[in-house]
Amino acid sequence: MDRRSIFRAGVAALAAAPLFGRRAGAATEKKLHKLAIHVDQNDAAVMRLALNNARNAHELFGSRGEDVGIEIVCYSQGLHMLRDDTSPVKDRIKQLKEVSFPSNITFTACNNTKQAMEKREGHPIAIIPQATLVPAGVVRIMELEEQGWSYVRP
Repeated sequence: MDRRSIFRAGVAALAAAPLFGRRAGAATEKKLHKLAIHVDQNDAAVMRLALNNARNAHELFGSRGEDVGIEIVCYSQGLHMLRDDTSPVKDRIKQLKEVSFPSNITFTACNNTKQAMEKREGHPIAIIPQATLVPAGVVRIMELEEQGWSYVRP
């Protein structure tokens, strides 16, 4: 066997060998944890618990140097969490968005619920600026679960 053949065989063996018990390339891969939190009650304690769950997950994964995407989905009576006029936690939401920047914590509001509330109350409803509308909250939760997100209902 000539020197080049020996060198190529050695390189191939190194490439195939596990790195300290891990598969090759694992050191460069970074898992993204994904957490979907569901709020459907007009209860300040439930809303605070959802925000605490989000903050705790964000802080724990951050302390490990790992990324986490968190989405809080609000529909039915839980939409009050994201209503600008009735949210008992809108200041906490603003703070959470600020301290978690640039992490991925999002808030989504069900447009079906918003439209039903507007019809019932007879006036437009403003959603806090930290939230975005989705067509249907329950469908959004389904989509997140289908994409591998972990689901929590406080």
